[in-house]
Amino acid sequence: MLNYIFNPKTIAFIGASEEPKTVGSGIALNLLQSKKKIFFVNIKSKKIFKRKTYKSILDIKEKVDLAIIAVPCAVVNKVATECALKKVKGVIVISAGFSENNNKERENELKEILKDIPLVGPNCLGILNTKNNLNASFAPFIPKKGNIAFLSQSGAIIDSVIDIARTENYGFSKIVSFGNEAGLDLSDYLDYLVKDKETKVIAIYIEGIKDGRKFLEVASKVSKIKPIIVLKSGKTELGKSAALTHTGSLAGDSKIYSSVFKQAGVIEVDSIEELLLTAKTFSFNEPCLNGVGIVTNGGGFGVLAVDYFDALKIKVPKLNEGKNPFDVLGDALADKYEIVMEAMLRQKDIHCLLVIQGLQIMTEPEKTAKIIVKLQKKYGKPIIASFVGGESFKKAVSIVEKNKIVNITEIKKAVKVIRYLTYEK
Repeated sequence: MLNYIFNPKTIAFIGASEEPKTVGSGIALNLLQSKKKIFFVNIKSKKIFKRKTYKSILDIKEKVDLAIIAVPCAVVNKVATECALKKVKGVIVISAGFSENNNKERENELKEILKDIPLVGPNCLGILNTKNNLNASFAPFIPKKGNIAFLSQSGAIIDSVIDIARTENYGFSKIVSFGNEAGLDLSDYLDYLVKDKETKVIAIYIEGIKDGRKFLEVASKVSKIKPIIVLKSGKTELGKSAALTHTGSLAGDSKIYSSVFKQAGVIEVDSIEELLLTAKTFSFNEPCLNGVGIVTNGGGFGVLAVDYFDALKIKVPKLNEGKNPFDVLGDALADKYEIVMEAMLRQKDIHCLLVIQGLQIMTEPEKTAKIIVKLQKKYGKPIIASFVGGESFKKAVSIVEKNKIVNITEIKKAVKVIRYLTYEK
């Protein structure tokens, strides 16, 4: 059902423009970067970016897989009717001015017009598919390829996440701004992504869920196959009001949502940073049994880590050989880290390793990073690095991240992410 949205061969963009800094020109330029056959529709212009334009989608002789609509809300339904007559296979409505503006009647009419056609939106940024370099949105650029799918009710959050991904080690498979969900809803995207070979992890930002029963049923199945990580906003009374005017979404009681997420096996996080860190950790690692080893060159770091793990009921097993946490002491060189890490990874009760390093004069961050990479490949157990510092650790962080090992500078955040990664027998 969604294949023509993510993998169209022909695309008609209704509302294309050459005017700089507009949605119409932004989407048009993005579409021209893809290798798809693109048709521009604009009733006023004869040519846009040196391409012939059409006054209506009905004037295009070829079949159209995907129609993207970015016109004033008053004429959206007229254009949508023409798309239905053209028998397009999917529609994305970028335009706002529907239920989020108390215009539910207009949205219901749009839903009825496109009842037999998959509809993304309205009031959305669009979609991106990194595999085929499709940016069917007004996001400023397409992020690098990876295995994280990101679904969001907020287009602005998508833009920010894409920008973060330019400097941080995040790669995406699909990105969807689903807006008001007049047609396709969150559960429909989950149902599609569970079968998507490019997607390993699903990260979601939501303000509210329209069909709770459907979500519970679908998410319960999907979470057994691929991890789902959710950031839910609209938890306070003010937040609920903001959600209603943003996407027309009824935010609901946060305790009920948390209960549904837990029942469905969905991981709920508290911030955008935590959403991304957790998604990246799952994109690099498989879940593991509860049981963590800690290696550090600072006793204080080790004590903090134990406190955080204990508060979250993560086991820090006592070992037959050596201590846990193991403090290699401040003067430890990389070879000492290697001996202790290997001893830890050989232990049957250690299923994941947190390697902490603070800066001393004799510290060897890059060598330690290369050892972490080597031992992770050798033992296959998840290793989370925590190089606690800044400029001095840049090269070391780059080494581990390039080899799909997550670095989380703040120990408390690292511990929280490890908690999500572990499970009981």
